Amino acid sequence: MPDRLQVLSGDITRLAVDAIVNAANESLLGGGGVDGAIHRAAGPELLAYCRTLGGCPTGEAKITPGFSLPSKHVIHTVGPVWHEGNQGEAQLLGLCYRNCFRLARKHGLRSIAIPAISCGVYGYPREAAARIAVAECRSALADNPDLERILLVAFDESMAKVLRQAISAV
Repeated sequence: MPDRLQVLSGDITRLAVDAIVNAANESLLGGGGVDGAIHRAAGPELLAYCRTLGGCPTGEAKITPGFSLPSKHVIHTVGPVWHEGNQGEAQLLGLCYRNCFRLARKHGLRSIAIPAISCGVYGYPREAAARIAVAECRSALADNPDLERILLVAFDESMAKVLRQAISAV
């Protein structure tokens, strides 16, 4: 059986998995980076659906249909903005992953693709974020045997390298 945790470099909106994770802002109404790309690819129905959710606090997660995406669902989570690490950022980032995996389990999802949450405009240091992502993914795989595959999806090869290093640094 291939490794259940893998790193991919590319466009998360093109992946045919049970769910992709959106690194969203608290409004859930779209934005830049991964968030904007997911909203554009999913079509206007995603925005209309998100308007009914009442936003999402940092560290929490909400699930929607994938609409025009190849993925069946989108799990929206709001990562922390980096403030030098002294405002609970590590705990909040870990919560993002745990809440995404909680929703995946609740909805019987077997495959999930996750971007580098908080590593874009939110400024989280890439290496530290990658260590948290890998630890939370491994924990989720250990706790949920039905979860067949987690893809950590980097927008560019430099982030993919950081994620691969975090996986191999056991």
